[in-house]
Amino acid sequence: MAGETETVYRKILLVVREIPLGRVATYGQIAWIAGAASPRMAGYALGGLPADTDVPWQRVVNSKGGISPRGDPLATDRQRKILVEEGIRFQADGRIDLGRFGWDGPDPEWLEAHDFTLLPWRARS
Repeated sequence: MAGETETVYRKILLVVREIPLGRVATYGQIAWIAGAASPRMAGYALGGLPADTDVPWQRVVNSKGGISPRGDPLATDRQRKILVEEGIRFQADGRIDLGRFGWDGPDPEWLEAHDFTLLPWRARS
């Protein structure tokens, strides 16, 4: 089981690395693309990253376009600050307009080149 989790975490991080500057994705979207069991698993994978990571973890938000609270209370402010510096704008309610700033996901060619199973499209959260 640990090996399966490690493989899914690796896929999650590969997908997150593809989110371009100025765009965000949801935990559910990342989980679906990576074949993870749940959005929470994507959160665990990102939560375990070291502080000096080059994985753009800040570009992953919840299904409502909000920043999900973490164990570190300063992390929410830090994530928001980084996203604003990357050109992401927050609405008055503190959420990101996913229609404007949401990422469509990696190209099918990228998925195939990285051995992801191409699943039929379904609603992503």
